[in-house]
Amino acid sequence: MQPAVEILSGLERRVDLVVSVADVEKEVQAQLKRVARTAKVQGFRPGKAPLSLIERSHGAGIRYDVINTEVGRSLEKVIGESKLRVAGTPNLEPKTEGVDEGSMAFSATFEVYPEVAVPDLTTLEVKRARVEIGDTEVQRTIDILRKQRATYEVREDRAAQDDDRVTLDFVGTIDGAAFDGGTAEKFPFVLGQGRMLPEFETAVRGMKSGESKTFPLTFPEEYGSKEVAGKTAEFKITVTEVAEAVLPEMNAEFAKSLGQPEGDVEKLVADVRANIEREVKSRAQARTKSSVMDALIAACSFDVPKSLVQNDAQGRVVAAREELKQRGVPNADSMPIPAEAFTAESERRVRLGLLVSELVQSADLQAKPEQVRTRIEEFAQNYEQPAQVVAYYLSDRQRRAEIEAIVLEDNVVEHVLSQAKVTDEDVAFDELMGTN
Repeated sequence: MQPAVEILSGLERRVDLVVSVADVEKEVQAQLKRVARTAKVQGFRPGKAPLSLIERSHGAGIRYDVINTEVGRSLEKVIGESKLRVAGTPNLEPKTEGVDEGSMAFSATFEVYPEVAVPDLTTLEVKRARVEIGDTEVQRTIDILRKQRATYEVREDRAAQDDDRVTLDFVGTIDGAAFDGGTAEKFPFVLGQGRMLPEFETAVRGMKSGESKTFPLTFPEEYGSKEVAGKTAEFKITVTEVAEAVLPEMNAEFAKSLGQPEGDVEKLVADVRANIEREVKSRAQARTKSSVMDALIAACSFDVPKSLVQNDAQGRVVAAREELKQRGVPNADSMPIPAEAFTAESERRVRLGLLVSELVQSADLQAKPEQVRTRIEEFAQNYEQPAQVVAYYLSDRQRRAEIEAIVLEDNVVEHVLSQAKVTDEDVAFDELMGTN
């Protein structure tokens, strides 16, 4: 008789499993005999040790494995016959009450995947990002490239302004006492780039070489150093040098410095425009995809397996530690990062993943090989040798799988856009690029 599957709550299920002690012992003895044939025991020739010695040295481990195997088979049979889709790893607990002599009983608790219903896509309202790229955006990008390659010329009587490199000495105190990181000599920074706190830059702006100033500065509550976060310091600064930025000319030498081998300025501008168009297309697609996913998630409501949420949250903790280590943060491995901080987002990710998976299956939106290759070729245009990048991705299964996942999401987005109520949203270039 098949054990009954009990519904505990939501997606949680429980089933009681019974294993015959006689069957377990029979299999244990069979395995012990197989081990005894080749076991090396001190004082005995190989394969000649008494079975009682083999039992003492190997019995516990073999018995544990046999019980797990038998329980696993029973659970798999119940799951298969009940046509359940188990999410995560079942939790097994031994039972002692109401168990017949000669039997071992276990209680298996597990979660199942929910029934996911794809919402009516025609009722969804989504926004499709649209961005205009003109000569102004191209020129501004070129100006940024020029600023990145600027040289600086010292100006004796120049009032410091944005884009100037200012060198200064400063001393910061809180309640009259100096603090770590609050003192420096001949410290250079480019004004207006946001390297220093806004109040600091405001104080420096307009000063000339040789001038000094004292001013208060309140550190933000979320400032990186807990020693000074939220506190007000007094800074005394003395400007020792103001240097004006000199931008390189738009000529052949500049074009070559940016990877244009012939030094052709017109080709450089065309390359910059093409790069901008690729980046804008990618960011606009990402913004549109976000709108589509938000609309999908808002249109459905179903329970998600807690085990999957916990696994996702733990994975994000691991990723956070890796990022901290790459930044050089000490003790990143032991730093407390609670998984609960990611729970809400992990639940959203799991729910969206289940919904997208159901939509892919129901609408046949799997990534096709030609789509994957096209996407790889587009991606490869960002590199100097696109052909090598394409060959690398096509030959590496893991890398190819990453692109397949992107294409699959693209297919979902296009499918939703073809049926939903779509509003084209004009997005400013600076907003899309995060430069405003």
